[in-house]
Amino acid sequence: MGATQHIDDQVEWDHVLEKTQVVVVDFYADWCGPCKMIGPHFERLADEYAKPKKMAFVKVNTEKGSIGQMYGVRSLPTFKVLHKGIVVETVTGANPAALAGAIVKASKLVQGGGSAEVFGNRGQTLGGSGSSGSALSNINFDPISIVHHIITIIGLYLVSFLSSDAYRSAKNSSFNIENKKSDTRVVVRNAKQRFRDTLPKGYLNEEEYRLYERLYGPPLRETTPEDVGIPEHADMGRANPDSEGVLLRELDGGEFEEVNYELAKQSVEDGESVDNFVFAKEPGYIDIVARSDRERIALEQLQEDFESAARAQEESADELEEPDEADDRNGTEGETSWATGDYPTSQPTSYGEARRFHPYTLEGRFHDNPVEILLPQERLVKPLQSLLGRTHLDHVKAAAESAFGGRGLPTSPVTPFGLRNGHMGGIGLPPDSRHMTEIEADAFLAAYVPGAYASAMSTLREVRKRIGGDWIQSRLKNNGPGLSVLDAGAGGAGLVAWEQIVQAEWDLLAEKGEVEGDKVPGKKTVVVGSDRLRGRLKTFLDNTTFLPRLPDYMHSGAMKSGQHLDSGGSEPQKRKSYDIIIASHLFLKEKQDHYRQAVLNNLWTLLNPDGGVLIVMEKAHPRGFEAVAHVRDTLLKQFLLPQSGENPMNAENFNPAYQRELEAGRILAPCTNHGTCPMYPEPGKSKGRKDYCHFSQRFVRPAFYSKLLGKEAHNQGEVEFSYVAVQKGVQTGEEQESKKLTEEAFAGYEKAEEQPDMQTLPRIVLPPIKRKGHVTLDTCTPDGRLERWTVPKSFSKVAYHDARKSRWGDLWALGAKTRVPRSARAGTGVDTDKQRAIEAKKAQREAAREGLGTDWQVKSRLGRGNSRTRRQEDLIRQIMEEQHDDDKEIDREVDEELAEMDREAEDERRSRR
Repeated sequence: MGATQHIDDQVEWDHVLEKTQVVVVDFYADWCGPCKMIGPHFERLADEYAKPKKMAFVKVNTEKGSIGQMYGVRSLPTFKVLHKGIVVETVTGANPAALAGAIVKASKLVQGGGSAEVFGNRGQTLGGSGSSGSALSNINFDPISIVHHIITIIGLYLVSFLSSDAYRSAKNSSFNIENKKSDTRVVVRNAKQRFRDTLPKGYLNEEEYRLYERLYGPPLRETTPEDVGIPEHADMGRANPDSEGVLLRELDGGEFEEVNYELAKQSVEDGESVDNFVFAKEPGYIDIVARSDRERIALEQLQEDFESAARAQEESADELEEPDEADDRNGTEGETSWATGDYPTSQPTSYGEARRFHPYTLEGRFHDNPVEILLPQERLVKPLQSLLGRTHLDHVKAAAESAFGGRGLPTSPVTPFGLRNGHMGGIGLPPDSRHMTEIEADAFLAAYVPGAYASAMSTLREVRKRIGGDWIQSRLKNNGPGLSVLDAGAGGAGLVAWEQIVQAEWDLLAEKGEVEGDKVPGKKTVVVGSDRLRGRLKTFLDNTTFLPRLPDYMHSGAMKSGQHLDSGGSEPQKRKSYDIIIASHLFLKEKQDHYRQAVLNNLWTLLNPDGGVLIVMEKAHPRGFEAVAHVRDTLLKQFLLPQSGENPMNAENFNPAYQRELEAGRILAPCTNHGTCPMYPEPGKSKGRKDYCHFSQRFVRPAFYSKLLGKEAHNQGEVEFSYVAVQKGVQTGEEQESKKLTEEAFAGYEKAEEQPDMQTLPRIVLPPIKRKGHVTLDTCTPDGRLERWTVPKSFSKVAYHDARKSRWGDLWALGAKTRVPRSARAGTGVDTDKQRAIEAKKAQREAAREGLGTDWQVKSRLGRGNSRTRRQEDLIRQIMEEQHDDDKEIDREVDEELAEMDREAEDERRSRR
C-alpha cells in the first residue's frame, strides 16, 4: 500500500514510535464508509511526505488491538500526529483539507521545528490535565480515602513494574485516579464548546451535570438545530444531491471502487455476493464537526428533528388534494393535477414529484431526474470496451495523456477544475484530424467520447424540451423520412445521444399505434478525418455516412474550365441539407475571427432552411464561452431577421458582394432573449473575465475512463460546456416586449390561468445561494440583463420550496420578492496565454502555501468558481477557524475555573490539617 504501514499489535507500534521522529496515524475500521473514501487521499499524502526514520504514516484498525482505545479514539476516521511519542494534532472525520494542513505542518517538525511552534500545543503529562501538580494533590485525607489511595499507589507500582513501558502503562491504567476526573472535565468542556449556553436533553450524566453547573451555571434551554448550525449546512457533504451516498465494491486487493446502483443490482442477479458491496455515506457537516460518538449521536438527533420539521412544513405548504380517478388518467397522458388546476407538462416526472413541485418548475428544469447521465451500455460502453480490450490500457493512458495535455487530460472535453488555468485552448485531438496512429485512435475513443456524449446528450435534451416533441414526431409519423443529423466534432458521440432522443419519441408514437416496427427512420452523418478512427467507429455506428471533412458549398462554384472542383465534372455536387447539426469544438481551435466566420458560413449553408437546428458547443472556460458568444452575436447581427420580421436593410443599398440576405430564425437555448448577451457586451477576448455562461452535466464514468484519470475508485464525472442552439426558418412573428416579459416573470406564474411561454422565462445562470429563510437566484432575464432575485419564505411557500430545489441552468417561473441588477465581470483588455500561465502558477503557489498543493486536492483558481467541492472546502476551513478561536477562549475560561477549584481544594485540605 505504498508508503503506509499497517499496525495490528503493540510491539510494532512501540517499534515505530521508537525509531521514527514524527508518526501520522489513520485510525479506521473496515465498515466505515468515510474511512474508505479518504483512504486514497491518505495514501497519496504518505507517498509525498513519508521519510525513513523521520516521518512515518501508519494505519491502525480500531477493531484489532487496543491502540485506538489507548489514544481515546471515539469517532472514525481519526488522524493523529505524534511527535516523539506525544500527540500534537488530531483531525476527526473525513476532512481532506484539515488532514492535508496537519501533514504539511507535521513535515515542518522533521525539519527541526518544535511542536509548540508548529501546532501551538502544550503537550500532555500523565493524567492528561495539562496542569502542574502531582496526582495526589486533590486527595481528601479521611481513613477510607487513605486506604483507596494506598491501593492505587500499589496498583500503579505493580502495573508499571511489570510493563516494558512504565510511563504509558501507568497512564492508561485503571488505577490512575486522574483518568476519570480528566474524562469528566473533557466531556463537560466539549459540551460547552459545542452547544454554548444550551444542552441537549440527557446529554450529560448526573456527575457531569454537577460539574457543568459548577463551572458555567445551569444551561439556558435545550439545544435546537439552529444552535449548532444544522439548517445552514443541511445541504453540505453530498456531491450528488439526489443520492444519499455511494455504493462501493470491494476488489481482490482490498481496495474499493464506486459502482452504479443499476450495475450492482445486475451483478447481484448474476450471482455476485451482496457482501462485496458496501454502502458509504459521504461525509457531511456532522461527520466533519463531531469529535466523539456522544456528540455525533446528539447532532444526528438534532438533524433528524430538523428534517422532520422541514418535511412537515413542505407537506403543509403543498396543500394538495387526494387525486381522483380522472387525475390518474390524465397523469398517464402527460397531464398532472396540481393544487387547484390542470397544467400540461412535457417533462417525464413521477406522480410524487408532480405533487411536490409546481408544474412550471418541472417544465423549466435543465436536468432530468436523475441528474446523473448513465452512458448507454449496449450502444456505447460495451463496444468501446471491446475495442479498447485489444490494447493494454496503460498504453492507451500514455497516448491519451500525450494527446490531451498530460495528467488529468486537461485538453479533452472534460477538464478537471484544478487544471483550468493555463489550458484555455481547444481540444488536443479533434475527430477531424487527418492522421491518427492506432494507439491515438484508441486514446480518442477512451478519453474523448464519454465527455462528448454527456455534453451532447444534455444539450439535445434541452433543445428537445424547448422546441417540443411535435417537431420530431411529425417527421416520424406515416412512414416519414425522419430527421437527418450531422455530427461535426463529437466523433460519433453526438449521433448516439441523438438516437436516445429520437428513440424515446418513436416509442411514444408506437404506444399510440401511430408507427410500426423497430427501425427509426432518418439519416446520420459524422465527420471523421482518420481512416483508423473511422474503422473503429463503424463497428458500432451502423447506417452512418462518414465524411472526411465538412462539405464546402461556399467555394464550390465552376472553374474557368467549366468543371467543379468538388465534383470533378461539369455538374455541381449535390448539396446536402441537415435537420440537426451538432458542431462541437469547431470554433475555439480557430485563432482568427475570419476562420471562425468561414466555419459558421459553411455550417449555415448545410442547415435545413425549414426549421433546421444548429447547436454550437465549446469547453467551459472564458475562451470557450467567447467562441460561442461570438457565433451567437454574429448570427443575430449578420444572419437572422429581427423577431418582428422587418428587414432593417434597405433594398436599394443592399450589396450581395459583402452583405448577406437576412433569414428567419430564433435562439432556442439557453438564451431567452435575442439581444446582446449581458456577459459578452463587447466582442473579442477579454482579460480577467470572471463571469461566463456555461452549464454542467454529471455522468457515470465507464471503468476504462476512470482508469485513464487514475481514479479507479471514483466513477462520478462532470463535464462543463458553453453552448447555443439556433433554429433556422422559424420566426415568432412579433417583436417581444422584453421588459414587460421580465416584469411578468418577476411577478410569477404560480397562479396564472394560462401557461407561460417557457422561452420568455429567466434562466438561472449560477448555483442558487441557499440561506436560512430565503434563496437567492442569479438570473439572466428576458430583457438581456443579469439580476439577482431573492425568494424568501414569506413570498410564497411553493416558490420558496422550489427555489431551494432549483439548480443551475433551470428556467424560473415562480417570481421573486426583490431583485437587484448584477453587473457581469467581463474583464478588460485582451487576454494572452502568457499572462494566463503566469496567473496559473501564482494560484498554484498560493494553494501550496495553504496545504492544497497535492495531486488529489482541488487547486485554487481565479475568480468566482462554480466548484461545489471548492466552496465546501472554504466553508469547512472557515468553520474550523471560527471554532478554533471559540475553543481557545473557552479553554482559557475553563483553565481559570479549574485552577480556582484546585486552590479551593488546597485550602480545604490545609484547613483539615
